[in-house]
Amino acid sequence: MAPTTDVKIRGYHLDVYGHVNNARYLEFLEEARWDLFENHFDLQRWKSKNIGFFVVSITIHYRRPASLGDVLQIRTHVSRFGGKSAVFTQRIFRKGSEALIAEADITFVLADLKTNRAVPLQGELRKALEPFCLEGDCAGVLDGSHSTAG
Repeated sequence: MAPTTDVKIRGYHLDVYGHVNNARYLEFLEEARWDLFENHFDLQRWKSKNIGFFVVSITIHYRRPASLGDVLQIRTHVSRFGGKSAVFTQRIFRKGSEALIAEADITFVLADLKTNRAVPLQGELRKALEPFCLEGDCAGVLDGSHSTAG
């Protein structure tokens, strides 16, 4: 199962219609990625090796509104690997149900912090990300047999 992060919807998340404002979803998604890095990935280790994560694109599809008091569960996993980029797929559900609220694909690169240039996703770096692939979701991509990103 993908790592999960819960977010409770509060009044300041809402728009004039009483729904979560679309821009807030970016914050929720970022919160879940930070949670993944802090609790499941040794971000400091990679930073000490001058490697950083950089988002290069985000696509969000909104499916259902979320409202005050809802608790949302954000599931994050790697869905695709490319030569120098990869994609996190994040799905937001109402906690305790499979009601999909929103889903997003976040394309990212890992870059050398001194040069700001993307580095290849191979070797130790790729192995560190592989546990975040759901079974079957990255099939055929992890071994480099084809590339769908970057």
